[in-house]
Amino acid sequence: PGEVTVVLGEGADLLEPCMATRSNIGRIILQNVNETLTQFDVKDGKGVLPRLAESWTDQGNGTWRFNLRKGVKFSDGSAFDAADVKHSFERAFSDKLTCETPRYFGDTKLSLNVVDDNTIDITATPAQPILPLLLSLVTIVPSETPMEFVRNPVGTGPYKVAEWNPGQDIKLEARDDYWGKAPAVKKATYVFRTDPAVAAAMVEKGEADLAPSIAAADATNPKTDVSYLSSETLYLRLDSAIAPIGDKRVREALNMAIDRDAFIGSLLPQGTVSAVAMVPPTTLGWNPDVKQYPYDPEKAKELLAAAKADGVPVDTKLYLIGRSNLFPGVVEVAEAIQQMLQDVGFNVEVQMVEVAQQEELYSKPFKEGRPPQMLLVSHDNSRGDPVFSMFFKYDSKGRQSGIADPKVDDMIAKATAATGDERTKDWQQLIAYLHDDVV
Repeated sequence: PGEVTVVLGEGADLLEPCMATRSNIGRIILQNVNETLTQFDVKDGKGVLPRLAESWTDQGNGTWRFNLRKGVKFSDGSAFDAADVKHSFERAFSDKLTCETPRYFGDTKLSLNVVDDNTIDITATPAQPILPLLLSLVTIVPSETPMEFVRNPVGTGPYKVAEWNPGQDIKLEARDDYWGKAPAVKKATYVFRTDPAVAAAMVEKGEADLAPSIAAADATNPKTDVSYLSSETLYLRLDSAIAPIGDKRVREALNMAIDRDAFIGSLLPQGTVSAVAMVPPTTLGWNPDVKQYPYDPEKAKELLAAAKADGVPVDTKLYLIGRSNLFPGVVEVAEAIQQMLQDVGFNVEVQMVEVAQQEELYSKPFKEGRPPQMLLVSHDNSRGDPVFSMFFKYDSKGRQSGIADPKVDDMIAKATAATGDERTKDWQQLIAYLHDDVV
């Protein structure tokens, strides 16, 4: 079709390219408006493919040379070259901005050297064996882009932002001067509806063409409604620095109090898989020996009682904070978790907040004097390697990490630098340690 309307559950609070790894932003602009040097083929399993970089070679000593595509223009008419790449990286990693991109690179430091207009060397310290894969997350902007968040993104992608009415809709239009194959869709309108039933009804009535996220109960038309297993993992981010969550027995009790299987086919769609790690089973280094915590409310009560006897303030109110419209039924899931935890003796209050509010709680610097929090959040690792998850979720310096464990830091650093079978083994060991010892 020449025009499509897509109905989404969450609006975009920003259209900033360096924030495109956040789902409510990336689903609109990533690869549509702003492209990356490489791209990861999830659909056909072809691995890392060229995008704005036509090819790349490992030069040794942590340096990779990228040969850039020629004849590419940004949507403002300016030509794309290596200087734009250098600026895009420096901007995304700058302390002047709070871009999401750096969190995926962990402790890796990048330096960029422009060889000529169409060639750039990128050096990772320490050496990063999967650097081309990591670059599939770094969006490219013109070198004139200021060191501040932008409202109207300029990119090399097949579309440009034609109109943005915050909270209502965003309209993209196809570019006539796009370097690649002209897209079949010439105009795309994104509209926002918080009720998944409304989104489903809009598609049913022909008011919209696509609704990526609806409730299973609303998927009633086999001609239009499809489901598939995604790489999205739903989890509770625990703040281990604050009592009583800092006590391992309390964390074990939290795990044993929740009946994960009860959610599947009821509040969550049939086919949902109970998770034992931050990454899905298709990920390199998945550990099949790590098993789900058993649902054992009586054992959870015993653990809480033992912790309380040792002076741990287990009666302290815990705040379970969810993100409104994260997925269909998120409120009901939060309330069900609350009830399960209260049944074993936890004191839990549910709060639902918008994207920006939760990001403030989710990311460092954390506020001093904060109460104990459990954030109901999700993480998508579709790129097949735990490096995209482990540092910023679990390292002491990770932007969204709720723990500080030197052993975890060392294990992440070791796995990140490893290759081949050693990399697989290192990630397996980390996944087991996080599940069994860190909890």
